[in-house]
Amino acid sequence: MEIVQIDLTNRKQVRDFLNLPFRIYRDVPQWVPALEGDERRRLNLKRYPFYKHSTAAFFLAYRDGLPVGRLAVLDNHLYNDHNHEKTAFFTLFECESDLESAGGLFESAFGWAQRGGLNKIIGPKGFTALDGLGLLVKGFERRPALGQPYNPSYYLELVESLGFEQTSEIVSGYLGENIQFPERIHELAVRIQERRGLHIARFQTRGELRAALSHLKALYNGALEGTSGGTPITDEEIKTLADQMLWFADPNLIKFVMKDKRPVGFLLAYPDISAALQKTKGRLFPFGWVTILHELRTTDRININGAGMIEEYRGLGGTAILYSEMFKSVVENPHYRHAEVVQIGMENDKMQREMENFGVEFYKIHRMYQKNLL
Repeated sequence: MEIVQIDLTNRKQVRDFLNLPFRIYRDVPQWVPALEGDERRRLNLKRYPFYKHSTAAFFLAYRDGLPVGRLAVLDNHLYNDHNHEKTAFFTLFECESDLESAGGLFESAFGWAQRGGLNKIIGPKGFTALDGLGLLVKGFERRPALGQPYNPSYYLELVESLGFEQTSEIVSGYLGENIQFPERIHELAVRIQERRGLHIARFQTRGELRAALSHLKALYNGALEGTSGGTPITDEEIKTLADQMLWFADPNLIKFVMKDKRPVGFLLAYPDISAALQKTKGRLFPFGWVTILHELRTTDRININGAGMIEEYRGLGGTAILYSEMFKSVVENPHYRHAEVVQIGMENDKMQREMENFGVEFYKIHRMYQKNLL
């Protein structure tokens, strides 16, 4: 068994890193591959905006010349500066059921992080705000929402055997068209909007949406104020996220809460094209884009994957507005019948209880891990 830190200019090593998941999940019908272009950009030091402010290393485990495991470790300077920490992230972990290979990968990652002056490692946690968090611990029988983690159950044993300890769990819930959402929440949302001078910005075209997304950096970073554990985003990262979102977005599903012309809250939702990515193996070319475009037009599922209010509007009824718009996203358009509310931290027990009372079924759990490196 050999552990290699890959050279990102070495095409064979990059190919081995990108292709390994297709071997790991070859007999797993639920698994959804990522978009191939997005995966390649993550390994491109010149094109991916993360590398403008931070660093990463990528490792492969080989046995008898064949790749059997992979791992990425990140030093996200923006996260560490915002949270006053010296923390590494691990992400993109895939491995056969082989403790020796997993151990070799993580020991290499620990060494890289320690040489960079980092004293703790957490994960799975990725490069951007839209990357999913954690290892799946419940919901293996269900297809993951677009961009959300899926893994074999034995990953938990591999990670825990290497000294990682659980830090938190994150839940995702199902919301169907027949849910009985309390009318009083809609009424409260209307009263709060009238009292605070707020309104909901909706978009009809991708052009309108692109112009609105230019405000997302200030809005997202404003929602981080007074919180911990988040990572501010840069102008280049917002542009990359906007470009990724725009090509598969339904403008009607993305909403901003506005105070006059100033956005103070947001709700991000988009059509779920996971089934198409399974069919195309994540490839757009030469003909994958046809399958994905058809799925965009016909899918009856959406993912609700981001909501927030800037600090001054939290606790003033802003949550009711977001709840109201969340449920409207499912029922206003007859094209959509199912939604997944993606990744809510279990420490937010009030929000969970409220959503369970509304009829949301939390059917997936992901778990975050931590290990001290001192």
